[in-house]
Amino acid sequence: MNETRHNWTKEEILAIYNKPMMELLYEAATIHRKHHDPNTVQVSTLLSIKTGGCPEDCGYCPQAARYHTDVEGNDLMSVNQVKAQALRAKASGSSRVCMGAAWRNVKDGPEFDQVLEMVRTINKLDMEVCCTLGMITENQAHRLAEAGLYAYNHNLDSSEEYYKEVISTRGFEDRLETIDNVRKTNVTVCSGGIIGMGEAIEDRAGMLVALSTLNPQPESVPINALVAVDGTPLEDQKPVSIWEMVRMVATTRIVMPETQVRLSAGRTTMSQEGQTMCFFAGANSIFAGDKLLTTPNPDVNEDMKLFELLGLNPQKPFIKKMQPKTVEAEDSKYTELGEKPKWTRPKHKIDRNEEKKKEAREIKKREMQVKKWLKEDPKPEPDNQPVK
Repeated sequence: MNETRHNWTKEEILAIYNKPMMELLYEAATIHRKHHDPNTVQVSTLLSIKTGGCPEDCGYCPQAARYHTDVEGNDLMSVNQVKAQALRAKASGSSRVCMGAAWRNVKDGPEFDQVLEMVRTINKLDMEVCCTLGMITENQAHRLAEAGLYAYNHNLDSSEEYYKEVISTRGFEDRLETIDNVRKTNVTVCSGGIIGMGEAIEDRAGMLVALSTLNPQPESVPINALVAVDGTPLEDQKPVSIWEMVRMVATTRIVMPETQVRLSAGRTTMSQEGQTMCFFAGANSIFAGDKLLTTPNPDVNEDMKLFELLGLNPQKPFIKKMQPKTVEAEDSKYTELGEKPKWTRPKHKIDRNEEKKKEAREIKKREMQVKKWLKEDPKPEPDNQPVK
């Protein structure tokens, strides 16, 4: 079982996932060693260039404007701010910077032009550049490619069936269309999902069917363990066990032998031994830095200590694919078209999402009422008169 296949069935993947652990680990590690250096792990840094205020209703995400969370929204970062963060990441051992913006989809205009300049800037630092900006059109994908983008992240999140239980503001087909638009350029695809959202094992297998049947398969597949955030619809979900994570990593490695399997969100709850088992099972990429967009992540110094302990080496940039050339804005063949694509807006409602939306509105209403009271009846000034 060493060749890349694009016709995996859910039943086959379930059979792999449910193998006795020792058999599963042995098979995954054997395939991993055939296609990758087992002592090399890619280190990526995830940077939130625009935080909060997203119009989507993803049940796991604290950046959704409709939920009441502790995330503070920020405007789009400047190019210089991003460059400084990229240089810091490079000095810490990262070979890739992934920039995330809390957008539903990319819109042509000054902000997208600014992101394109960020891509040009980081590529010139000899680092791989990845973006996750929501849905994009084919023309926008070409503009990113010209700027020097190495990878575009667009997660499927779960199976097509369970997707409808988590997100109602966009369709699963939008995810596939965006990946297809990226594939029309020389940009690589990064696409994975989240486990621990209340899905069945069959849904995990279904997600791997969707990813593995893509041709070509994604060059990177992030496996996230849900980080339940207060105020989101999935705030009460119990953390997945390390054994579930190991099984998911190993199954992903067997089904997609050539992809880079990334240990993403949820590493803060994993022991060093647990992470080591994931590396043995085929994980060969991590996100480094103390935060993943808005959720905690292990400190990069702790990661480097673990690498030293295990004899792991950070992967150098552009090993899997040559560095793309950067075309300056004035020399670009592709310009903004002012597109207004009709991305889907499914009409179904998700009860837990609607409840959290209503709860957030009530909290905001109370907060506004308190502000009004304070404005109308400010606290009296302290009496500074001397006591007689």
